[in-house]
Amino acid sequence: MIKIRNLRKEYDSVTPLQDVSLTVNDGDVISVIGPSGTGKSTLIRCINLLERPTSGQIILNGEDITAKGYDIRKARRKMGMVFQSFNLFGHLTVIENLMLAPMDLLKKGKQEAYDTGMEYLKRVGLANKALAYPDELSGGQKQRVAIARTLCMDLEVILLDEPTSALDPTMVSEVQAVIRDLSKSGKTMLIVTHEMNFARAISNRVLFMDEGGIYEEGTPDEIFDNPKREKTRRFIRRLKVFEAEIHSGDYDFIGFGAELDRYLLQNDVAPSEKYRIRLAIEELVQQILLPRSDEPDIRIMVEYSEQDKHSLVTVTYGGEPFDVRETDNELSLSVLENMAGDIRYRYENDGEEPNRVEIWIK
Repeated sequence: MIKIRNLRKEYDSVTPLQDVSLTVNDGDVISVIGPSGTGKSTLIRCINLLERPTSGQIILNGEDITAKGYDIRKARRKMGMVFQSFNLFGHLTVIENLMLAPMDLLKKGKQEAYDTGMEYLKRVGLANKALAYPDELSGGQKQRVAIARTLCMDLEVILLDEPTSALDPTMVSEVQAVIRDLSKSGKTMLIVTHEMNFARAISNRVLFMDEGGIYEEGTPDEIFDNPKREKTRRFIRRLKVFEAEIHSGDYDFIGFGAELDRYLLQNDVAPSEKYRIRLAIEELVQQILLPRSDEPDIRIMVEYSEQDKHSLVTVTYGGEPFDVRETDNELSLSVLENMAGDIRYRYENDGEEPNRVEIWIK
């Protein structure tokens, strides 16, 4: 069990953690979510003493690990960290990376360390890569090796700091599958993540961080379906609905694409679905609507349904009635229709953007 009491962490220009108190029970799988800069990574780095708290206490199994003179190595034999950036030793093979800490810190013999390493490589599906070097692996494989290396220490608590954020989207699922399996093992885990469906699937508790601490906590159903506090509601709504406005032909579509990709990643939208959403918006907005006006008035909204795994793209725009299916751009319309299961248009006289088109993505 971990008890955190009045934890505070200050830097020269910012105080990400102001007064955090938390009890982590044995076997808890806790996802830590929230906007950027709200102290999520700082919290778990403090728990592992990679960052020294400014004040407060962290009590691990009855011992105050923040007390003066405490041997940090003792805590790290019980708690391990999986980082964004793998941190594998490039000059060592995969199995040597896994054997190093157990031999050095736990004083295990070479054969025992090798056997344990191979056991966990099999568990993450990489026994055939034991003699490979890190630069011969994909990003997803490197992260799976990093998880196996942490497991080799036979830890009580595993901390994961955005374990899939540095990965290509095509590799995220393989690492998530390993963590899902690990979450069922009874290990105590705290995971900082921006992937909400993943957090919901593996956790028994969710912490939403803001205002220098734990702003709201609860079960996944409580946080994602019925958040009680305003900032949590705003954050969860942004996860469910993506919105953007375009009022210029020089609109930053590169930035728009990056924000849209972030929203789709947070909601675990399948790559094929992401492609159809992106292409539908590009053809509709950039090729059909923007050429019609030098001063466009366009609002884009993307909604992804967790229940049926389908997406709705709604675009409203100003001007006289214009059904996009009547465009002269037959090529873009053909592409749009191929991306859509259904296209619905209507004109609403009383709105600032009276034209409304709804595209149900296939």
